[in-house]
Amino acid sequence: MLGDQMAINYLGRINPQLKGVKLRSVQNLLSSTRMKAVICPAYGPPEVLLIKDIPKPSPKKKEVLVKVEASSLNSGDVRIRGLKVEGFMKIVMRLVLGFSKPRRPILGTVFSGTVEQVGPSVTQFNIGDEVYGSTGFKQGCHAEYLCIAEKKVITHKPSYASFEEAAALPFGGQTAIYFLNKGKIQELDNPGVLIYGATGSVGAAAIQIARYYGATVTAVCSSRGKELAENLGADHIILYDQEDFTRVSERFDIIFDAVGKTSKKECKTLLNPNGKFLSVEGTDVASERTEYLELLRQLFEKQNYNAVIDRIYPMDQAVEAHTYVDTGRKKGNVILKITDSSH
Repeated sequence: MLGDQMAINYLGRINPQLKGVKLRSVQNLLSSTRMKAVICPAYGPPEVLLIKDIPKPSPKKKEVLVKVEASSLNSGDVRIRGLKVEGFMKIVMRLVLGFSKPRRPILGTVFSGTVEQVGPSVTQFNIGDEVYGSTGFKQGCHAEYLCIAEKKVITHKPSYASFEEAAALPFGGQTAIYFLNKGKIQELDNPGVLIYGATGSVGAAAIQIARYYGATVTAVCSSRGKELAENLGADHIILYDQEDFTRVSERFDIIFDAVGKTSKKECKTLLNPNGKFLSVEGTDVASERTEYLELLRQLFEKQNYNAVIDRIYPMDQAVEAHTYVDTGRKKGNVILKITDSSH
């Protein structure tokens, strides 16, 4: 405390405007330039993660500063943290993310929050706007603040959605829209769609998006996920822990592997002659687009899309959250609550 006061006295000598300023005022000023973030200093198990106090970013002229309220923790985050890819993809991931450690140590690709500051050239957002979006490989969402260009993947969050619900929409929703559009679902008349891994964040979204496009949906999930698949509106459910889904008699226009654990070869006999097999596994990375967020907002506001949340963890329990996602047993989304509501 004495050292802090000596520093303040010194500041008063070099800048008369600061003379006599109170210690608490300076501490508040300093704290307003700092933020807490979940840092991943090295690839490894959940225990590598640290909560650190780091400088708060400032928006550039075309950026907004978002006070992050919530973020999702998804399979992509744990895959980056643990570098959980095989073969050639591990080399690709190291080149993209950092060879010996993450080049961008703040994980998290999805956010919801409030615009706290806008750059001088920003026209689409105002201070106080409630927004949600995604940052892709730039990450940085598991922190109290982030800066993002207004032209990137950000828009106003759905009306009546909580910040936690808004944070549960982009990852699974955008991925489902991307792959189902790749399968040209919008061009098919009452398509038959099978979704493997139907109760994860991507699969749960895919059930709802496929139904929006008028599909008859068959969900493949475990017995634990049966109730969720029913609630999401799946027309048929196959429990993979009770039967072999590849032996069913139905044929499908689209088979979407939402978890990357089956293959086109295994599913070949289930496809119609012009049917398409799609998978999140491989080199094809789902695009993130503002138009996808707008569609998700529209569906949510019309009550045609639900935010599926398994668990919510405070930011300081990031290790526990990663440990849970690592089990592969989550249903829907795991959310990190970034802002402490007690403050």
